[in-house]
Amino acid sequence: MSNKLRTLVLDDEPIVCKRLKPALEKNGYDVEIFEDPAKALKRIDEQEFDIVVTDIRMEDVDGIQVLEHVRAHSKRTKVIIITGYATVEMAREALAKGAFDFIAKPFKPDDLRAVIAKAAKELKSEKSEDHTGSK
Repeated sequence: MSNKLRTLVLDDEPIVCKRLKPALEKNGYDVEIFEDPAKALKRIDEQEFDIVVTDIRMEDVDGIQVLEHVRAHSKRTKVIIITGYATVEMAREALAKGAFDFIAKPFKPDDLRAVIAKAAKELKSEKSEDHTGSK
């Protein structure tokens, strides 16, 4: 059993995926990248991820739909929304539907790593609560 955080990154801009994969792997995360939302959703059906990072504005499927799909499959998965079109309303909707956090583009890989580290800490504390039976 690996202690690496299983992370899926979905963004229809190839440059975003190319930049984030090595940046996150450097922190020891197991990272899968997708530019096609349909392929990412199929993969989410096959594999439970600890963290899903998704763009909000994409063709065919948007980040809110990805968020809802992930939440339907796994309540413990932390979903982080990234977008170049940040609005307060969009952030509010994403958070209300269960997103862990919301980051506006452009952002530095360190910004995302910090949010993922926060999500990882929460996952770890939830896991220890499950083992102690106090929930």
